[in-house]
Amino acid sequence: MTDTKSLSPEAARVLRDHGTERPGSSQLNKEYRAGRYFCAGCGTEVFSSDTKYDSGSGWPSFYAPVGENVAATVDTSHGMHRVEVHCAKCQGHLGHVFEDGPEPTGLRYCINGVALDFKPQD
Repeated sequence: MTDTKSLSPEAARVLRDHGTERPGSSQLNKEYRAGRYFCAGCGTEVFSSDTKYDSGSGWPSFYAPVGENVAATVDTSHGMHRVEVHCAKCQGHLGHVFEDGPEPTGLRYCINGVALDFKPQD
């Protein structure tokens, strides 16, 4: 796992303190090259460019994670009922999943870009 001290303050706030980055602030929001997305906290592969799409939400969005590398818990903070998603390895907060995504899953994984490291395909 990446030590919190080696994360940027914003990445630590999101991954370790369950924060949310401002919508539209991530460069990964408009990243559409082929590649893989890894948890910025520990390096586990969590998403693939094959499942990325433009949801118009202001955050990088995917319709499916990689394997069992993303786990979910109920989030009732801020008076809302949402499903939080986090890295299954380090438990770093990635974002939330909603049931308004495209086929084939119908899911929208709305992910904080600062919680991800993108590696383009060679």
